[in-house]
Amino acid sequence: MTTLYTHIDQLINTRLGHSLLRGEQMMNLPIIENAFLLVEDEQIASYGHMSELELMAPHLPEVIINKSGASVLPAWCDSHTHLVYAGSREHEFVDKLKGLSYAEIAAKGGGILNSAHKLQEASEDELFLQAWARLQEISKLGTGAVEIKSGYGLTVDAELKMLRVIKKLRSKSSMYIKSTFLGAHTFPLAFREDHEGYIRQIIEEMLPVIAAEKLADYIDVFCETGFYNPEEMKRIIDAGKSYGLKPRLHVNQLNSIGGLQQAIKLEAISADHLETMTKDDIRDLGASATIGTLLPSAAFFLRMPYQPARELIDAGAAIALASDYNPGSSPSGNMNLIVSLACIQMKMLPEEAINAATLNGAYAMELEHDLGSITVGKKANLVFTRPIPSLAYLPYAFGSNLISEVMINGQFIY
Repeated sequence: MTTLYTHIDQLINTRLGHSLLRGEQMMNLPIIENAFLLVEDEQIASYGHMSELELMAPHLPEVIINKSGASVLPAWCDSHTHLVYAGSREHEFVDKLKGLSYAEIAAKGGGILNSAHKLQEASEDELFLQAWARLQEISKLGTGAVEIKSGYGLTVDAELKMLRVIKKLRSKSSMYIKSTFLGAHTFPLAFREDHEGYIRQIIEEMLPVIAAEKLADYIDVFCETGFYNPEEMKRIIDAGKSYGLKPRLHVNQLNSIGGLQQAIKLEAISADHLETMTKDDIRDLGASATIGTLLPSAAFFLRMPYQPARELIDAGAAIALASDYNPGSSPSGNMNLIVSLACIQMKMLPEEAINAATLNGAYAMELEHDLGSITVGKKANLVFTRPIPSLAYLPYAFGSNLISEVMINGQFIY
C-alpha cells in the first residue's frame, strides 16, 4: 500500500546520507517545514517540501492524508534495556525512601538477586507475557527499536530462558529487537566466593548453547567495583567474541576503575552508563570509535549525579540515549522522558538529544541502515506528534503526551 502524508508541519531528521554523529555534528538536525512524506508498504519512498509535489502530480497515490498540525520524526531507538524481568521492586523503592542503602537492601535479599530469584521461579510463558505488555507500552510511547539484555537469570537454565523469551519476542513483534547476553551482571550467591567458577560456567556452559541456538547478538558485562573487574570483563568478552558476539558494556556507573579504557580496547560498540567519568575517561571516549550510551533515568531514579553529556560532546564523543528499562533502577521505558531529562538535567540541546535517541541510538544497535532518520529506503518507523509550537517543545513539555500516532513498519499501531 502507498500512502502520501501532506502538509506536515515539521519533518524532523531528514537525511540523504549519514554517519555516526559526534561532537558538534550532534547539533545538526535537518528539518523540512510544510512537508510531504510518501510511505510505500514498510518503507519511506519519498519526502520533501509541499511545493515539490507538483513534480509528482500525475502520479500521486490514491490514499492522501492531510497531517496539518503534526510534526513527524523517526521512532525512538532504545539501545539499552533489561525489559524481560519477573515482577517489580517497588518495596525496595520504599526502602530507599526510608534511607536504606543499596548494601542494606541487598542484605535483605533485594537488588539484582531479588530479580534473579523471581525470574528463576517464573515460567517462560509468564516472562513472555509480562515482557510483551512492556513492549506494547513502549511502542505506543514512540519506540520502534529496542535492545534487551539477559542478566536476571544467573544460572545456566534461567539465562537461557531469558534469551529464549527475547527470541520469541523478536519473532512475534513488528519492532526491531536486538538481544544481549548479560550473564555477567553480578555473581550469584552460590558463586559469591568463587568468581572463577561462575566465569567458567558462563564461558563453558552458557556461551556454547547461546551460539548454537542463535540467542544473542551481543555480549555484556557489568564492570564495577564489587562485581566484575576489567580483567574478568576482558576474559568473558574474548570468549563471547569467539562465538561471534560483539561487546556492549556496563562501565563507569559507580566508579572509574579502567572499565571504559578496557571497553575501548575491546572495540565495544557502546559503553553504557558513564555516570562517573574522570577527565581522562572523557578524553579517551571522545577519541574512540565507541559510542557512549547515557541512561539519565537511572541517575534520576537512584538520585545519582547525571552523566557529563556536555563535556563528552565537547570532547568529540558520539552519544546515544537509552532508557535502561529495568525493575530496580529505571522502571520506565518512556524515551520521551529520557529526551527531556537529557535536556533538563544534562544540558543537551533538543537537537542533540533527538539525534542521540534516534540516529545514534540506531548506530548503537547496528540498525543505522534501516532506522534512525527520515531517509528514502529506510523503514517507516515514525512518530506523529500532536500540534507543537516548535521542536524545543518536545523536551520542554515533559509531562504532556505529545504523541498522536506511532507507525512501525508502515503500519499505525493502536
